[in-house]
Amino acid sequence: MACARVPLDEQQVTEPGPLGKERTLPALVVFDESLQRCLDSYLHHAPRGLDLTALPSSPAVADMQRSIHRVVFLTFLRMATHKESKEHFLTPAVFGEIIYDNFLFDIPKILDLCVLFGKGNSRLLHKMIENIFIQQPSYYSDLDETVPTVLQVFDTILEKCGLQCEGATAMGPMKLNAHRQPTAMTMSQQELVDIILYLCDSTTTIHAFQDIFPAACSSFHSHGFVSRLASFYEAAVPDLEKAVRKRNFDDKALQEDLWKRLSHSCRKMVETAHLLLHHTCLQPILEGQENMQTFADELLQHFTSLLPEKRFLSDYDEQFPIADDISLLQQALPVIDETRTSYLLQGVESAWDSVGRRKPQSRTKSKASSLVPSSQEGAGGAGAVCPVSGAELESLLSCIRDLLPDLGEGFLLACLQEYGYNSELVINNILEDRLTPSLDKLDRAMPR
Repeated sequence: MACARVPLDEQQVTEPGPLGKERTLPALVVFDESLQRCLDSYLHHAPRGLDLTALPSSPAVADMQRSIHRVVFLTFLRMATHKESKEHFLTPAVFGEIIYDNFLFDIPKILDLCVLFGKGNSRLLHKMIENIFIQQPSYYSDLDETVPTVLQVFDTILEKCGLQCEGATAMGPMKLNAHRQPTAMTMSQQELVDIILYLCDSTTTIHAFQDIFPAACSSFHSHGFVSRLASFYEAAVPDLEKAVRKRNFDDKALQEDLWKRLSHSCRKMVETAHLLLHHTCLQPILEGQENMQTFADELLQHFTSLLPEKRFLSDYDEQFPIADDISLLQQALPVIDETRTSYLLQGVESAWDSVGRRKPQSRTKSKASSLVPSSQEGAGGAGAVCPVSGAELESLLSCIRDLLPDLGEGFLLACLQEYGYNSELVINNILEDRLTPSLDKLDRAMPR
């Protein structure tokens, strides 16, 4: 069955029509500890979206898995509802006490619900979580206490990679005589695998939660999450990427899987930062709230504070062009400091140069296609002008072939040209089978 290959988190588990007459009130769940343990176990062990190897090959097993997935979600949905009908209901106050005092829901469970069910059931899950927080505001306090624990994930990874000494804060210096930790290049292969899996799971979960429940963004924002996230990204990502590319893997499939997960983690970190800035700074401006100038100044200050984080800033700008946000501010507000915005945009350009990358041509092609000579369009087009030097081109080819040694240089050159000489984008699109049709038709062993 085609549906058997769809990740569980993308499956829509609700169907039109009545769900039946069964009633499982939160008050009853309190007294059924076996059901609580069953639900907790499923949240903990159910395969996540990237765990494609966990998808069953048997249609019968896949049907059973989908059925269990659906029943678990509907059970949690029912537990989060305090009013079933005029005859069967709990008062909001009693409902809030029951789910909170008996730990029917807590922040870790809500995070797991978002990552497991969010893609296929986002609207329903949003209403469910919103109701939980409305009926029991104590969850906001719990969330505020959870954010430092989430930030500790980044510190732990930095420590494991030898980028931060044990017990140091993210902003604290390392002692010169501190015990030297193994690096991503020298640690055992299993340790590297565990770190990347840990990072992938954490970043995916955090993003899913904020995407489903934007009201949570203010709690993360109050802890300086964007700044901490960018600093972590700048320190850890280059080291982890180098380790995955340069280390010797007997199992090439494992190496490719680690690269996919690391690339996925990078995207989720960038998207998380964008969600936070959008909902705490941009959204109030778009809604025309009071003190729009204050929100605009805060957004510009955030972008300015990211200027030292060259790698993070260039990756962020690639997905969410900062120039577009500045343009939005200029349209929404009568006065924007042109000197400040000019300085910021120059800093963004400098970040691209500092990491040795060029902005993908595809970003501007759609807006200025009439200005691009036909000889420069398409992959491998005759007469195309290469925007990188010979040495830079060789470095890009070497970077890709470290991970994908079986591909021909002619094929890789065509890919680089198509994707604006962005080696990471080339690698990701090859590994994820997302090449353009013109590239997909080429011989992958094509020589130079």
